[in-house]
Amino acid sequence: MNNDQATTAELAALRAAFDLDDGGESALGWTAVHAFEAEQGIVLPEPYRTFVAELTDGSYSGPPEYGLVSLAELPEDWGDDGQGRDLSRPFPLTEAWLWEDDPRPAEEIDPVVERVFDHGSVVLGTDGCGMNWHLVVTGPHRGHIWHITGEGAVPFGAEFGSTTSAPGFAGWVGHWAAQKEWFDAE
Repeated sequence: MNNDQATTAELAALRAAFDLDDGGESALGWTAVHAFEAEQGIVLPEPYRTFVAELTDGSYSGPPEYGLVSLAELPEDWGDDGQGRDLSRPFPLTEAWLWEDDPRPAEEIDPVVERVFDHGSVVLGTDGCGMNWHLVVTGPHRGHIWHITGEGAVPFGAEFGSTTSAPGFAGWVGHWAAQKEWFDAE
């Protein structure tokens, strides 16, 4: 997984996975991507960065269940206006965490859970009912995809044990395009 440069093969696979028949009109363009990155204090990981700049900024033809949301948007079921989000602050997790079963007191857990939702990731979209897919943009897991729900969070990619697919945006899209179950290694 290379977060700094998209490969020709990755971009071709992304084009093939999505219904991109608008000639790139739905893409943000590099000026808008650079402006978003400057405003947020981040650099988006590749190949997602090139994807939103050159291919499309959101799509109903791809993952997740309710489609890929635009870069600056949140899913309709997000629950608040996203005012507490800070993409420049590191995403706080490096391993799966089911906070619903964590025995520690809520006063200890809740602040960390808030950071999981609001720090260091862009929301790619939702499978409904608050089950959202995030792309980590800052921190040790930069470039990885995480599935975050009201009960917990789990990273996506074979190295984490819940799926057989490659990590990162290209691996996540490829997994969906192959019509595999999201957590096919369980």
